[in-house]
Amino acid sequence: MAKLKIIPLGGLGEIGKNLTVYEYGQDIIVVDCGLGFPDEELYGVDVVIPDITYLRQNRDRIRGMVITHGHEDHIGAIPYVLRELDIPIYATELTAGIIELKLEEFDLLYNTQIFTKKAGDKFRLGCFEIEFIHVNHSIADSVALAIKTPIGTVIHMGDFKIDLTPIQGEMIDLVRLGQLGKQGVLALLSDSTNVERPGYSDSERMVAAKFDELFNGCDKRIIVTTFASNVQRMQQIVNSAAKYKRKVAVTGRSMENMMKVAMTLGYLDVPEGVLMDINQIKGQPKERTVIISTGSQGENMSALYRMAFNEHKQVNIDAGDRVIISASAIPGNETTISRVIDELFHKGAEVIYDRRMGLHVSGHACQEEQKMILALTKPRFFIPVHGEYRMLCKHRDLAYMMGVEKNNVAIAENGSVIEISRKSIKLGDSVPAGRVFVDGTGVGDVGSVVLRDRKHLAEDGVIVVAVTLSNEDRSLAAGPEITTRGFVYEKEADDLMEEMKRVVHESLSSCRHQRITDTQTIKNKIRTNLTGYLYKATRRSPMILPVITEV
Repeated sequence: MAKLKIIPLGGLGEIGKNLTVYEYGQDIIVVDCGLGFPDEELYGVDVVIPDITYLRQNRDRIRGMVITHGHEDHIGAIPYVLRELDIPIYATELTAGIIELKLEEFDLLYNTQIFTKKAGDKFRLGCFEIEFIHVNHSIADSVALAIKTPIGTVIHMGDFKIDLTPIQGEMIDLVRLGQLGKQGVLALLSDSTNVERPGYSDSERMVAAKFDELFNGCDKRIIVTTFASNVQRMQQIVNSAAKYKRKVAVTGRSMENMMKVAMTLGYLDVPEGVLMDINQIKGQPKERTVIISTGSQGENMSALYRMAFNEHKQVNIDAGDRVIISASAIPGNETTISRVIDELFHKGAEVIYDRRMGLHVSGHACQEEQKMILALTKPRFFIPVHGEYRMLCKHRDLAYMMGVEKNNVAIAENGSVIEISRKSIKLGDSVPAGRVFVDGTGVGDVGSVVLRDRKHLAEDGVIVVAVTLSNEDRSLAAGPEITTRGFVYEKEADDLMEEMKRVVHESLSSCRHQRITDTQTIKNKIRTNLTGYLYKATRRSPMILPVITEV
């Protein structure tokens, strides 16, 4: 009998970029298709997406793409993948609505089949039968997947928590997970994001109580920033605004789009007369106004950033404002968030941002919730996913504690081929699974060489050396003209500029003496000699670009 292959192309050893391939015989399904955000070393890169070389090589075997929920780290790469692969998508209603909005921006909507399913639905893709199972997360309509294969059932949890008092809908369907556990679960793939945290995650309803406290008796304009995808958080803000007779305006493109989709599909209930256009904000008393804004991560194009730095067309922040940051910092964003908060304080605004204030709760399960899922599903094999390497190891240890045998846990890396039979699990060969960088409209055209050059330019600057040489004897006809950017301010470094010109003259003289006429060799000589001189004189190594014109 064939083995089930599970191939993560993203999401392991990292947070984000989630994409998992399930393969049995001639059938392949793709679960999630997310993006990641660049770190400080990826100069100029907008987003990072998974390498789909393996999917391109096996495009005829792909039966569909199944999406667990509508967060960017699970759907953000879909437009880039669908440019190359024609795959039908299966998702819940809100998730499908968000995906449609994204595909419309990329002019891909009308070429894509999107099938809407709800929790409890079952459907078949090749030899796989997929069942959607309701879970709690920080975005509505999130599901786990029960994937029935010819050798057993695999549960793919997606992102989840156990919220006993959710803002919308019911708590996670633990009953169904328990039923599947009794029937027999071959393998469990579970979210490791919060596995380092003991106890349980807090309920989203805790944030509602904090909003109520901050709105009650406040005589200032209230500006709340949160993740645009957190529809439940938006609902709580709207509820508090309505309770205290405030009108709500929304600013920030992603927030406006999300509110439109959520209201259209019935996931956001806004009482009549509460919502107003952001252009009407100046005509409203401050104590009767709430603004819901993007910018919880300090993004420099976000609405909150533009407000803080006086770049927003409709809103100027001042001492009459209370700004509530209802989100936690994504690792790497702390500096940009701090900069925006500092600027808000400069404006005299009251800023409420301390995570101990209860303004944000995580959407990911902590240790006791992870234990409960392992206890209910009783998997034969366990694969920790969605986390950095230390998190995967912590989750493995948790599985051992819950009775999973040591030989039955696989800690994999992106590109690992996990082979599962009814009796064994092992890591087989690997497939390509690197990072593909998106920069503007370019996908994959920024590689390690380009990034190395960008790093070099950012750290040491560039020097352009322009000379004109005689075509006949390679003698100097004009120049050298030296231009620097990011190295020194030319008008304040006359001595250094003159010394650089002297080195260029000596380099050209040496080439003539050695009867060197090849243009590239002359450029290399100038570059080498200037590099050596500048490092000795300044301890810097700028990028040097010789430009030779022949007359």
